[in-house]
Amino acid sequence: MSWFTDRHFFLLAVILYGVSTVYSVLLWRKGFRQDNRVNYLLLLAGFGCHLTAMMLRGFSLQSCPVNNIFEATMFFSWAIVTAYLILGVSSRLRFLGAFVSPVMFFVGVFALMPPLDPPHGPKPEFSGAGVSLHAALILQAYGAFGLSAVAALMYLTQEHNLKFNKIRAIVSLFPPIQRLENITARLLTNGLILLTLGLVIGAVVLEQHDYSYITDPKVIWSLLVWAAYLGLVLSFWRFARRGRRFAWSVVIVFAFVLLT
Repeated sequence: MSWFTDRHFFLLAVILYGVSTVYSVLLWRKGFRQDNRVNYLLLLAGFGCHLTAMMLRGFSLQSCPVNNIFEATMFFSWAIVTAYLILGVSSRLRFLGAFVSPVMFFVGVFALMPPLDPPHGPKPEFSGAGVSLHAALILQAYGAFGLSAVAALMYLTQEHNLKFNKIRAIVSLFPPIQRLENITARLLTNGLILLTLGLVIGAVVLEQHDYSYITDPKVIWSLLVWAAYLGLVLSFWRFARRGRRFAWSVVIVFAFVLLT
């Protein structure tokens, strides 16, 4: 049926993310005192529609669907929810979903804006698995960075509770604050590795097509993002910069990525 297009499946995913966001507000109000699987299942259902939308768009293009802002946003947000579903298998990390769902909902609403997905939008400039791998790795890196920002927000919330509402911090099912900090750092490290691989593959593959890779504004921007995340990773593992400042730095850098 014509109704079941990639955009319609993505719309269904965004609606499910919205329902999850509403449910997350209830979890917030209750102080995360129960391990409830409802939020996880809502995000899992949204993931199914999201994945279907990506597959339909990819098959229609016969390439990795990253040719305009709608497709790129759909891809990197898919990476975020995929990483969460893997981590959420552990009940102690499942409440990351209360932070993931609002991000997924608002990013999804933004991506659905018609100007971001023109009906006769840009076609793939290149063909081949190398270019698709280059784009996929970079967008998966952004997904890891997004989830690290979510973990950092979770850290800041628990730290606030420990300072001003110790009872809520004790009875909530959040992981220990040190574990949240380590999760944030490991997600940053994995994202940096993926981004590095994506940039290197792009430099090798796209230069073979006589493409001026290093002068592309998107590449210059990506190198700036790479440098910012390298600084965060080094500050944590090499210079032991941790705690509240580190968490806020992670959130701010990802906000910059998201807004640009």
